[in-house]
Amino acid sequence: MITTQNLTKTYGEATVLNIEHLEIPKGQSFGLVGNNGAGKTTFFSLLLDLIEPTTGHISNHGIQVNSSEAWKPFTSAFIDETFLIGYLTPEEYFYFIGELRGRNKADVDALLAGFEDFFHGEILGQKKYLRDLSKGNQKKVGIVASFIGDPEVIILDEPFANLDPTTQIRLKGIIKNMAAEKEVTILVSSHDLIHVTEVCERIVVLDKGQIVKDIETEAETLKELEVFFGG
Repeated sequence: MITTQNLTKTYGEATVLNIEHLEIPKGQSFGLVGNNGAGKTTFFSLLLDLIEPTTGHISNHGIQVNSSEAWKPFTSAFIDETFLIGYLTPEEYFYFIGELRGRNKADVDALLAGFEDFFHGEILGQKKYLRDLSKGNQKKVGIVASFIGDPEVIILDEPFANLDPTTQIRLKGIIKNMAAEKEVTILVSSHDLIHVTEVCERIVVLDKGQIVKDIETEAETLKELEVFFGG
């Protein structure tokens, strides 16, 4: 379970995030939506201890993330291409992540074999550096790398952006399967209301850093979100 208590992040006089309490149970596919500047990336950055909270804290499976690193072995993320290492090939990057997560090449190869359709013949064996791949293919690499090592928590920021429709559909199936069958807690932020309602069983809406809606996804959720954002 991920728990947020009295969490704020302030820059100067501007408070960009203010969440009094939020709980995300184990195995939930959780969506975070909001307009630009709503605080989505700030929340993920705090969850990954990339920035320090002004007040409060986030706990991941009972571990306060800004005071211990014990959450890192079971947590993974792909936020953007800055998580990649541009001068490596995809294979080299996957093996590097595998080594960090205690997996040998055979383990990594076995995992990658299950993503042949997702890669669509554009990632492995291409003899290209990551920096030379398209944005969409870089994203494919980063997403699959986040699955290495059987993490219990996976954080994906705008995972559907820059992906072609076929890959988006496949990714939605992967996320739903991991949450339902493997009890992986998956946090997804997205500007695409259709994708997030299809893949997430719960959606939280942020506005100016505060939670304004917390919805269990059902048939009318997309319409509810469209009405809210339509003003």
